[in-house]
Amino acid sequence: MLPRGSSQRQERASERMNVRQKPRLLSKESSAKAPVTGVINQGSIDYTLCFVTVVLVLIGIIMVFSAGFYNAATRPQFGFNMFHFVQRQGIFAALGFVAMYFMSKIPYRLMLRSGWPLYIVSGVMLVYVTIMAEATGGARRWIEIAGVRFQPSEVMKVAIIMLVAYMIFRNKKALDTWKGLFFHTAIVGFATFLVILEDFSTALVIAAIGMGMLFIASPHVTRFVAMGTAGIGAIVVYLVFLADNFRSARVQAWLDPFSDPLGFGYQPIQSLYAIASGGLLGLGIGQSRQKSFLPEPQNDMIFAIITEELGLAGAALILSIFAILIWRMVKVAMNATDMFGSLVATGAAVMIASQVLINVAVVTNSIPNTGVTLPFISFGGTSLLVTMFLVGVVLNISRYHREQS
Repeated sequence: MLPRGSSQRQERASERMNVRQKPRLLSKESSAKAPVTGVINQGSIDYTLCFVTVVLVLIGIIMVFSAGFYNAATRPQFGFNMFHFVQRQGIFAALGFVAMYFMSKIPYRLMLRSGWPLYIVSGVMLVYVTIMAEATGGARRWIEIAGVRFQPSEVMKVAIIMLVAYMIFRNKKALDTWKGLFFHTAIVGFATFLVILEDFSTALVIAAIGMGMLFIASPHVTRFVAMGTAGIGAIVVYLVFLADNFRSARVQAWLDPFSDPLGFGYQPIQSLYAIASGGLLGLGIGQSRQKSFLPEPQNDMIFAIITEELGLAGAALILSIFAILIWRMVKVAMNATDMFGSLVATGAAVMIASQVLINVAVVTNSIPNTGVTLPFISFGGTSLLVTMFLVGVVLNISRYHREQS
């Protein structure tokens, strides 16, 4: 017969042993900076997020081939190779899966201090692109290092996400004052300025990422209403009074595409024709007629080809998959064990959501024509690789959950 209270002591000892055996995410240094109220357990990744990412990448490979094989087979710069675009997209998709896998395994806390180095390096590259790089397609957006060609503006997206998340993690009350809000806004604004010199559309996405993260982290909503109003006013002033003839003509073509049907209105008109001819169920994969008229149909305007070939039903299905992906990212952000992980997942969700919204709005002529890729689907190696890299980080964040003690 056990002495009185011995069974209770054994239960408490067993509980202490179980707690010690549970793995922790935070090191001694980081736990001192961010007190933990419960045990942090490491589990499996968010398989729903992983699955929908794979589905979107595979859809992208199929649609890049369907939208681009005609141009690739009929133009000498692509070697008359109908598989030119899909081969390149497949290579970057494979690299993206490797990056996504490794980032899902590497603890996201290792990227805690990566924000400033990424911000500085990408800023220097953007200055170099603006001053020294050769123009391609009328714009300076690419840089080539050791035979690898990429867009520094895509790296800046990652830099803004990591830097804003780190700065707010280090000082959670930084946004309580106007001074702190202006300082963080200036960091986002400077990155936007560097990009807007040559790429207005990507600059718009970077601004959306940074300001979206600040809005979610800030306790003062009214301040963002005032800043948002001022920002919209600044964009209008820029487009009306300061933008060059190229961007001003695009705004005019948006208001009335048929006023310049062979110039700046040509692309919106052909995009609307593609959407209209798709009907409910579409013409079928590879059967698009407008891809022979739309400039670069495998890039920014690929959603028009999707709607033409898969119809309204197919387009709605793909948008629903994007909605699931963004929902899972938001869920990961809400369940993250610390502010840094929560804001990184938030930034990735805002990046994908803003690009989808802008891309679809441009294709449907709801906003002036600007070149923003459709994540995972549009042809573009740097964009695909960066997006899958961020998904890998979010998958790693999803591994950890807090068990209340």
